[in-house]
Amino acid sequence: MKHYGRGLMGLLVLLLVVHDIFGTHGFLAMRRTQSEIKKVEANLDRLNKENAELADQVKDLKTDPKAIERLAREMGLAKTGEIIIMIPQSQQIQQSSSLKQ
Repeated sequence: MKHYGRGLMGLLVLLLVVHDIFGTHGFLAMRRTQSEIKKVEANLDRLNKENAELADQVKDLKTDPKAIERLAREMGLAKTGEIIIMIPQSQQIQQSSSLKQ
């Protein structure tokens, strides 16, 4: 009878250890959750930085006339009487490399 008691106790301990490692709230699940938390925190940090940059851009566009003009020029807009000549990106690269030689 003593052998069965020790065997049952050993089996019970083994089952508890397996459950603590592989169970729904076990060690492996905890590690997965921690990994997901780190990913979400990194994504949150990235979004907070992007949000701060966008807030700065909004502030500049509300207060800085040069920022407004720069954005308008990037959009291809011109002042009255101006003519915009757009050079394709591929030609800009070729021109800059030929000027360096």
